[in-house]
Amino acid sequence: MFQIMKADKMIDFMRWSKLAFVFSLVMIAASIFTLSTQWLNWGLDFTGGTLIEVGFEQPANLDDIRTSLVAKGFGDATVQNFGSARDVMVRLRPREGASSEMLGNQILTALQEGTGDHVEMHRIEFVGPNVGDELTEAGGLAILASLICILLYVSVRFQWRLAAGAVLALAHDVIITLGVFSIMQIEVDLTIVAALLTVVGYSLNDTIVVFDRIRENFRKMRKGEPPEVMNNSITQTLSRTLITSATTLFVVIALFAQGGAMIHGFATALLLGITVGTYSSIYVASALALKLGITREHLMPPQVEKEGAEFEDYP
Repeated sequence: MFQIMKADKMIDFMRWSKLAFVFSLVMIAASIFTLSTQWLNWGLDFTGGTLIEVGFEQPANLDDIRTSLVAKGFGDATVQNFGSARDVMVRLRPREGASSEMLGNQILTALQEGTGDHVEMHRIEFVGPNVGDELTEAGGLAILASLICILLYVSVRFQWRLAAGAVLALAHDVIITLGVFSIMQIEVDLTIVAALLTVVGYSLNDTIVVFDRIRENFRKMRKGEPPEVMNNSITQTLSRTLITSATTLFVVIALFAQGGAMIHGFATALLLGITVGTYSSIYVASALALKLGITREHLMPPQVEKEGAEFEDYP
């Protein structure tokens, strides 16, 4: 365990819990509002569309390809390599009045004119919207199922008040992250769903470490009030939380800056989720458990009376 700070250097986190609640409520309200007004910018995985695979004679420059497509009116196209550096996959959103063959010919012409290279069509495939609906439902159910399993796990390991704080904090992280994606209209595909599930796991791990120390301190600090125990526990695990978050963010920032367009959304979701998750593990989860009335008695191990213990004082 990482007990870095001593008790005399305890930080009074709970002093700012009301302000943190107001801030979180404002962020959640703003996220729900933008989600209800303009929803999310779903990617091809969810909306359906056309998938086109082409081959180049020379290794393809994806930046030049994207520029060529934008110049021809295909700014929403997703471009990525597959198989080798000469093979490129282009994904397009559904377009009214345009068949897959027509779009394929237009893309082929745009690539040949824009890159000056010989381009060969390998495959054209239409992904129907029914597949997108199924993926949307499966992604939402995956996140919901994970939250329910987390609620059951924390309830069994700790106590239902801590479990409620943990699950509400995780929902807080997911809603705010989705709200930012809605405001910025970042394209949401299956990699974003994977990132959200990763954020849930990361935030839960951080919260469990804090809860473990809270339970330990409730049993050690017999005369400490619940807010004091919370402050001590968060202070003692603060360096661990910050070091873990900073180390993870270094990698995520590198992915965001150098990973390319294909994982830009994935890195953005992780960047937002880890930042919000670190905040919620300090202020939201523990403060909610305190508001729900967590006390020492709730976390003390049950007393098991031994058979015949009532007769031990008699000769």
